[in-house]
Amino acid sequence: MDSDTLLARITDYTSRPNPYPLYAELREAGPVVRQADGGYLIGTYHEISALLHDPRMSADPRTRTTPSLSEETPKPPFLRLDDPEHHRLRTLAMRPFGPPHSPGRVDAMRGEIAHITGELIEALRDREQIDVVDDFAYPLPITVICRLMGVPREDESLFQRWTDAIVASADIGPGEDTTERNKAAMQARQEMGRYLVNLAEQRRDRPTGDMLSDFINEPDLALRLTVEELAETAILLFIAGHETTVNLITNGVLTLLRQPDQLDRLRREPRLLPQAVEELLRYEPPVHMRERIPLADIDVAGTTIPKGTSVVLALASGSRDPKPFHEPDRFDPTRPDNQHFGFGSGIHLCYGAPLARIEAEAALGALIPRLGTARLVQDPPPYRQNAMLRGPRHLPIHL
Repeated sequence: MDSDTLLARITDYTSRPNPYPLYAELREAGPVVRQADGGYLIGTYHEISALLHDPRMSADPRTRTTPSLSEETPKPPFLRLDDPEHHRLRTLAMRPFGPPHSPGRVDAMRGEIAHITGELIEALRDREQIDVVDDFAYPLPITVICRLMGVPREDESLFQRWTDAIVASADIGPGEDTTERNKAAMQARQEMGRYLVNLAEQRRDRPTGDMLSDFINEPDLALRLTVEELAETAILLFIAGHETTVNLITNGVLTLLRQPDQLDRLRREPRLLPQAVEELLRYEPPVHMRERIPLADIDVAGTTIPKGTSVVLALASGSRDPKPFHEPDRFDPTRPDNQHFGFGSGIHLCYGAPLARIEAEAALGALIPRLGTARLVQDPPPYRQNAMLRGPRHLPIHL
């Protein structure tokens, strides 16, 4: 087939169970492959890495020169903004989350994460069949983020409902009418934002040791988020941190059930689990693609890409590139120097990565001893429509 249809073929739902042969075709045709719609697709490791670190590449969709973009396009969340605004908002969001201002916040969650994981595992004890997504991988990160933000336990179910609606708006099949789904997602965002701002206000001058308290009680007024920024940042933490972790855990279970020798090895050598999580981030990553837009005409491997053109970086393809990775299509939990794109790279590197790693290690560490006789009910399982955030919608297994 023609290489200019590669993005359409990769994002076609029929490719969701296994897009990797198409990524290999992309690398062979590349490194830069122009698409029929005028955009560009890049799937080779070194070119992706260079562009993720290139200040001439914008993450802001408003910098596209496509006619469909109007001046009324709303301001995107800060993960789709450029510096200096991206740096400002990311820095303010990071202050109560991680180093250098809150170096112990995430690590202090280990005990709580282990406890939540244990509760979920205990609820599955007498089940002969479970859905790894609905029964385990989905509720774990949403509960963790609720605890991190300081949401009262009796209200945690609200966030599952809101998150369901927002995530569903991105899980659209071809030809679907998205009107009602988009309306539900917008309403969920508004309700979640209002709730979080109100909860933060209740903690003004009465901090309770959580991130919302830290946001609202930042002593330096110049470093305090506005009400709108607080709502958007808190929503972003819930959605971005939740969806990727669900996919990481679910893809991990699927990979290990397909490779019982590696499952058995991790059962015998649990010390390998941190390396195994890194290999899962390379081998079956939760995030497959990211868009960037050149702010000027740029040359990539001899191809000039015009200013304002959509460039899709196939991160999952880069993480399977045989140039930096020996036998890239082999899952190897002892792989050394694993510089994958599982959390992106450059200034937009996922700042929730340390938390996602802890959650994945806790989840897989609790599940692996119970998967010895487990088998997949369906292989491949049903996948979500979303091609960028790729993962099974359900993963039923017999225990």
